[in-house]
Amino acid sequence: MAKSRIKWRIAGFRELRLDPAVIADLGERAERIADAAGDGYEASTFEGKNRGRASVITADYDAIRDNAKNQTLLRNLDRGR
Repeated sequence: MAKSRIKWRIAGFRELRLDPAVIADLGERAERIADAAGDGYEASTFEGKNRGRASVITADYDAIRDNAKNQTLLRNLDRGR
């Protein structure tokens, strides 16, 4: 049997990770997590050097305390699927 070779096009992976549709999907997922977590949680997206990124943060003191006590962000992580 002949051996197959795959030549990966690394630039294509980078293009895919920076695609606006992928970044929009990340943003939607982060928004769902923030909405499930409740008041005081905010979602944001940005384009890094090699990929799009999304984050959910605590925006006020009450959310910080809530997350520290109840692990709210961790418990709502499944909402981003």
